[in-house]
Amino acid sequence: MSLPPVTARIADGVSAIPADQWDACAGSGNPFVSHAFLSALEASGSATAEAGWQPVPIVFDGADGAPAAIAPAYAKSHSQGEYVFDHGWADAWERAGGRYYPKLQIAVPFSPVPGPRLLLRDPAAAPALVAAIEAVTDRHRLSSAHATFIAPDQLPLFEAAGWLVREGVQFHWKNQGYSSFDDFLAALASRKRKAIRRERAAAVEGLTIRHLAGTEITEGHWDAFWTFYQDTGSRKWGRPYLTREFFSLLGWAMGDACLLILAERGGVPIAGALNLIGADTLYGRYWGCSEDVPFLHFELCYYQAIAAAIARGLTTVEAGAQGEHKLARGYVPVPTFSAHYILDANFRRAIADFLERERLAVAHEREFLGEMTPFRASDAPSAGRGA
Repeated sequence: MSLPPVTARIADGVSAIPADQWDACAGSGNPFVSHAFLSALEASGSATAEAGWQPVPIVFDGADGAPAAIAPAYAKSHSQGEYVFDHGWADAWERAGGRYYPKLQIAVPFSPVPGPRLLLRDPAAAPALVAAIEAVTDRHRLSSAHATFIAPDQLPLFEAAGWLVREGVQFHWKNQGYSSFDDFLAALASRKRKAIRRERAAAVEGLTIRHLAGTEITEGHWDAFWTFYQDTGSRKWGRPYLTREFFSLLGWAMGDACLLILAERGGVPIAGALNLIGADTLYGRYWGCSEDVPFLHFELCYYQAIAAAIARGLTTVEAGAQGEHKLARGYVPVPTFSAHYILDANFRRAIADFLERERLAVAHEREFLGEMTPFRASDAPSAGRGA
């Protein structure tokens, strides 16, 4: 199908677009694509050109002059902070004499959270926005464009344009109408249920667990959490992706969407987990500690998140990327998707071949992992493409 000529523009960052216009496209269901979240990344110095994440949102304006569709796009000079790993692609292209960076990334920086990557006030503008992303890639002779952690309902929009699709696996908790944490435990096999109870008792011995949201979260709490986050970041990535200012801006702009779960010993925080609250999902994002307590990570990041989701009537807990250890804690494997536009035809064919083989391996892995959940056979949640 031929499309009409695309007229789009590249904005000078998220903050260059009025918040009401951005959010009219993004909607209110997923906090990570909100103007508040993305502009906080930008204003805090976390997602900037200097950090290798230059914000270049692509905007398709409607007939009324306001954005009808926006792609949260970044010019990337590396592949860090994406969680869909293409380092091998970059190495192969560079060895072949090509230039892989900069590339175009349609994503939420540092956030392996599935969600819309085409922010649509007018759904009919979706094909034009995808065409605009391709036009930017072509015009600037970039090696590629990548839309990562795409909401399953948007994947067909990229497939229709011929983008290559890559699949992955995450572990999400699904609320089957549970009325309490004990109700959830009742759905598990007896041995797994007992193991979780032992873990929880050991994790919280001598500690107080607090759930804080909105104005309950003070700068002192953010200071404590920043210390925890730095420790985790230095061990996982070498340096933290986010600045201290980001957390203050997050609390100021969208504190009501934040759920900070702290473990305290004698009134002093020793560990914390930060979650964001969406329309139907609790998103676990960052964790850290200043004291090593066995099982405390599982307690704060997984079990407390489940309890909070049940209390709020949320359907899902997404606890971040990777982690087969989540299986034993009631989280089930679900597919994740990314889409890739590769400019060079030969390079595209090589990647398509790789993805076909990888897709089969991922499907087998997901099937295998699905057989390892702790649920009784009659109570196991299902996870399909749209899970």
